Amino acid sequence: MWVLGGSTKHKGQFQSRAKARGEERRGEMSAMSASIAAQRALQKQRVRLLYRRSLKNVLSWAMDRDLFYNEATKLREEFEEHKNVNDLPTIDRLLLKGETRLAKLAHPDPYIVPWAPGGSKYARNPAVPPEIQIVYDFGREDYHYRN
Repeated sequence: MWVLGGSTKHKGQFQSRAKARGEERRGEMSAMSASIAAQRALQKQRVRLLYRRSLKNVLSWAMDRDLFYNEATKLREEFEEHKNVNDLPTIDRLLLKGETRLAKLAHPDPYIVPWAPGGSKYARNPAVPPEIQIVYDFGREDYHYRN
């Protein structure tokens, strides 16, 4: 109707409908882009974890720090090689390939820091029995008796 010179009321209704549809489209696009952004963030996290676990695996296999540094440099070059890949399915495929490779090359007896759970010093000393009371007065033991 507004093409034939209808009233401004019809014109306003048409514009508001178009505006509403545009907002719906923008809402769909923002939801889609939020989904993509969430997937990208998840992939970045997976890449960081894969790199970190790979470095720890290399450390378990290396007997000397110089050997570790050389292998860590090679590992970093492999990760840098695919730094500019932006296709989400390709990144997922590369991550899956890297995770399976890491699982295949995992050390049978990985190095664990001695004081970490599973380390050689972890919980070596037994806990103090509950009937023993430890008082930390730091040189003020007789302070209580003066007053």
